[in-house]
Amino acid sequence: MLLACGGLVGYGVLNAEEKPEPCAVPTAEVTYEVTGEGRVDISYLARSESGTATVEKGVALPWKKSVQVPLGKAPIVAIVLDGKGGQAACTLAIRGNHVQRATAMGEFGRATCTGELPTADR
Repeated sequence: MLLACGGLVGYGVLNAEEKPEPCAVPTAEVTYEVTGEGRVDISYLARSESGTATVEKGVALPWKKSVQVPLGKAPIVAIVLDGKGGQAACTLAIRGNHVQRATAMGEFGRATCTGELPTADR
């Protein structure tokens, strides 16, 4: 009996050292693009466990970024022109397919583009 208990304890210690592989979160490629004139603050969703946005301030246009977004999350890009105004347009493409375009104009003009990703990899 003592030998059997010792064996189980030894097995537990040896297995405790093995670390499980982290589960990969399935994603889809999303391309955000902002064109126009002026400077803008850009916020967008990229791969993030917490689902928080990434913000880039005072970006000179044009700007383009392709990122991985977790399936089931809504990809979004939002732009705000600076106090000098201008005109800028955001576009959103999911897996290479154009989804939405929006335009911002004037001082502190705003525009948002969003789309939907499937909840499972298709």
